[in-house]
Amino acid sequence: MLGAAKRGAAHHLALERVGAWTRERFKLAPEAAILVAEVACAVPGCPPLETVVAFWTADDTRHHFKLFKPVEAVVADDLPYAWLLNSLAAAEGFGCDCC
Repeated sequence: MLGAAKRGAAHHLALERVGAWTRERFKLAPEAAILVAEVACAVPGCPPLETVVAFWTADDTRHHFKLFKPVEAVVADDLPYAWLLNSLAAAEGFGCDCC
């Protein structure tokens, strides 16, 4: 929570904007859960900040994707195409450090 307070209103609005674009792109119900987070990456060759998005569809399937830039730099065209929805589904038993 402390980190979110330090980042300010623009960061919070960017998180909400990416969530709204995700809901629209994948035609998610208003009650569908969407998680948008900016995470630091220390792996060599990885961008220092990346945006991680996870969401659940009506059949309770978890989907996720990463955007290799800070959340405030993300634009709607950075999101995966809607027809890639099935390829974004997390395999059963899949462990993920991000969400």
